[in-house]
Amino acid sequence: MIILKWPLRTAKSPYVPIIASSCHIQSLITSGYHLRHVSQKSDTTESNPDAHSSVLQEAPKAYGKDVSEYTPKPLDRPIGLLDPPKPGENTGIDFRTWKQRRDDFVDYDKHLVRRRQLKMKMATPYFREWSNMRFSKGKSFLAPLRLFRADKALYFPNFFGKTLIKDKKLRDTTPILNNKISIVGAFSSAWGENQAASFISKDKNPDLHEIIASAKDLAQIVQINFEDNALKAMIIKLFMWNQRQKLGSENWDKYFLVEKGLTMELRDMIGLLNSKVGYIYLLDRECKIRWAGCGFCEDYEREGLLKGVRKLIDDTNRP
Repeated sequence: MIILKWPLRTAKSPYVPIIASSCHIQSLITSGYHLRHVSQKSDTTESNPDAHSSVLQEAPKAYGKDVSEYTPKPLDRPIGLLDPPKPGENTGIDFRTWKQRRDDFVDYDKHLVRRRQLKMKMATPYFREWSNMRFSKGKSFLAPLRLFRADKALYFPNFFGKTLIKDKKLRDTTPILNNKISIVGAFSSAWGENQAASFISKDKNPDLHEIIASAKDLAQIVQINFEDNALKAMIIKLFMWNQRQKLGSENWDKYFLVEKGLTMELRDMIGLLNSKVGYIYLLDRECKIRWAGCGFCEDYEREGLLKGVRKLIDDTNRP
């Protein structure tokens, strides 16, 4: 690997040395929407360590210190974002002009933010997530014993990707999730998809599908397949016809293939700590995360999910 070092003139200091590997220089130059705005907001993880669940802080992650022993615990605090999701967020598309890119490149504060992001990526062992699967088959946490309160719950972010609808248009997840009680399955591997299916598939949880059918248009199941590898994403697209047959045309708009926008910060906020594991989120009509689970479903978690869905439906129907 080639290491380059050159001085960068800034407003704060005549020259600031920047050290970057050749494989990350282009990433530094073309950092997207997130970099333009992240420096304007405080870093929740660092400035307010109590903002996140202590269970997630102790759970094995793809970066940081390796864990030799870990026993999953129930979520003790709400997970998610402070602000409601909006269409157009987390698209992974860089809309900046060349002038804006140049201004961001010589902005020292934004450089520090990006350097911290690159440091985190470079410090991530390639097989760390696979090795973390030895803890309860990758289960990062146990589902909470009850729903998070509506006034305390946090928001599920917007994502942007391709659905099963037969066109080339990319769509946001938020319009689908708004005003619906949604059970969202998130995964990025066949193993994770099987784990998510243990919560939401008709074979493993037929009662859930009966509740959704009886609720008519109030509740739905949404699946999000995260795949940042271009070659794997292309293979998934080639076999989308198979997913269309399995889900039926009425559910084509509820399956998303998301290739960009899932940053390490978002993963930490929503508890998606291992990309090889399947995660389940129960959202209310405001896109707030009221319940979450991961890994293979335990019996009490299945019952908790059913109770949570019934409770949200009853609250919606209550005059």
